[in-house]
Amino acid sequence: MRRLVAFVPLRVFVPLAAFVLLTMSMFGGARAEDGLLSGTLKTVSDRGTILIGYRESAPPFSFVNRAGQPIGFSMDLCHGIAEDVARTLNRDLVEADAPAWQTGVRVVYVPVKAEERLPKVVAGAIDLECGSTTANAERAKSVAFSPIFFLAGTKLLVPLVDGRPAIPSYRALAGRTIVAGAGTTNIIAVRRLASTVSPAIKVAEVPNLDAAYDMLAAGKADAFASDDILLSGFVATRPDGKRFGITGDYLSYEPYAIGFRRDDPGFADLVRDSFGRMANEGALNRLYAKWLVDRLPSGETLNVPMSPQLAEMYRVLGQPD
Repeated sequence: MRRLVAFVPLRVFVPLAAFVLLTMSMFGGARAEDGLLSGTLKTVSDRGTILIGYRESAPPFSFVNRAGQPIGFSMDLCHGIAEDVARTLNRDLVEADAPAWQTGVRVVYVPVKAEERLPKVVAGAIDLECGSTTANAERAKSVAFSPIFFLAGTKLLVPLVDGRPAIPSYRALAGRTIVAGAGTTNIIAVRRLASTVSPAIKVAEVPNLDAAYDMLAAGKADAFASDDILLSGFVATRPDGKRFGITGDYLSYEPYAIGFRRDDPGFADLVRDSFGRMANEGALNRLYAKWLVDRLPSGETLNVPMSPQLAEMYRVLGQPD
């Protein structure tokens, strides 16, 4: 089994840490005055549901099991936030498949595509975006983000020849084709690099990651660009995944976070406090191990140890040493 270490140099970690503090200061604030609900909390209370957006093919963060149920690391984190939402509203959290007569705050799962996930947060079509979403300053102009819970980076998946990657780096792709999913930071990264070699790299954009992998597997692309951990998931879970290997330098760094609506200080406080609670209870470490180290429900093992940088981020949130 390939071991993938999500390593981020300190020169990158420092700006990431600064970004965490920036987003917390931008979207933090006091709860609603005089105990009155506002923003997302009021919406959830009035509606009686919390809308959780999920990705169908972003293992191990957000994907569907054989029964068609959304599961994953991000989904567990969002469930923890939903528990705190219900607790704040003095109601029970009702699971999506619970009988209709049960009352409280019912979880409703909403599938989202990469290119529509943040617009759906802005439009109120989902309350929490729970996938493999990079938190960056540009996106923070339209949505708010939770504390970072994973560090990834863009790499390439390429065919193996005699057990070695047929293409060592993007520089060897001059005049050839890279495929990436629409609405991802990966497509931005490869478009930026495409013209740095001659002849320029051809960039193919497809609707989702499954389509990108299928294009690579069919020989219609020479490389598939995505976050390293997601590529590792394809290698582990696809029947023909062992035909491919992850190669090259990081083309970008991707800090993952949960997205929710901006300008909602009460809800931002709740999300931040929920992460603090899960950290203090040791849940962040347990969930990381459950999805990144231990055997997945489908039987595969990614075996991705936690990076020192991410461990320090969890410790700052309150994770016991």
